[in-house]
Amino acid sequence: MKHKNKIYKVLSLTAGLVFSASSMAANWNIAVGDGGGSAQEALGLKFIEQLEAKTDGKHSAKLFLNGQLGSEQDTVNDAAIGTLDFSILASNNLAPFSPTLGILSLPYIFENLDQAVQTVEGPIAAELVENTIRDSGVRIIGWTYSGFRVLSNSKRPIQKLADLDGIVVRVPKNEIMIDTYKSWGNNPTPMAWSETFTALQQGVVDGQDTPYTTIYAMKFGEVQKYISDLHYLFLLEPLIVSESVYQDQNEATQKAILEAGNEATAYSLQWLKDQEAVIKEELVNKYGMQIDTLQDEAEWAKKAQEAVWPKFYESVGGKGKVNELLRSLGRDEV
Repeated sequence: MKHKNKIYKVLSLTAGLVFSASSMAANWNIAVGDGGGSAQEALGLKFIEQLEAKTDGKHSAKLFLNGQLGSEQDTVNDAAIGTLDFSILASNNLAPFSPTLGILSLPYIFENLDQAVQTVEGPIAAELVENTIRDSGVRIIGWTYSGFRVLSNSKRPIQKLADLDGIVVRVPKNEIMIDTYKSWGNNPTPMAWSETFTALQQGVVDGQDTPYTTIYAMKFGEVQKYISDLHYLFLLEPLIVSESVYQDQNEATQKAILEAGNEATAYSLQWLKDQEAVIKEELVNKYGMQIDTLQDEAEWAKKAQEAVWPKFYESVGGKGKVNELLRSLGRDEV
């Protein structure tokens, strides 16, 4: 009996130490791919504010902008093994680790902001969160609404599909996005985000596609002249936490993390609505960039959907899953 009591006391002490460790104040690191003034930064700052408020200042975090902690894909690996706490990154850079996220990158899957919001707030996003935990060891706790990826370049205005001929475009290392450009008759150059500005500056590539907010935050106006108002991909950028870090927290801290993520997501939506038009004007007035409307975007959409969607049905969860998303958005099935 004495022996059992000793074991019980040791177990109780160990459990107490674990609980104590999970309850200790923490100052976490958040990797951010984009620079200051970006939608990613706005989400991150709001998350930190809410995290501090919901934990009475016990927990906080610090943003590391401009890929200081590694490429966006590298941060997924680091978070998965618990050497990084949080990261904010494009969904297309998380998709290689959890392929069903690729549904968010299918060209022209979203026609407008409202459809992106509806998806984030619906059951499909909840399923993607669970899939990502299972597949990659990280948990999505928030979403950045960054806007449609528009095409910028330094060579000439692109107002129709034929104008894309001969333009060397940097794309992320994402098969769906690579094949999208190939469907338009282009031979894109896959490249890490951290290398993109220098490549544009040195003329290694002529152009790239990112939202207006990112073009502004990354100062691409210094090395790009023309923007084509493309709408093939609405960029959602998850805020992820290492699942091991998350599980190390007590229930109250976990709740605070999730609630702060939800608050930051709502803030990000309003931030985009408030800032995107202002940023477009700034790109024109400060950098002298020219913004053109595509005259034949229906042709871009038709080519991309016909060539790309069927190729990736299986990896994103099946054609039925794509149709489920389309139905939820009030769109025709394929």
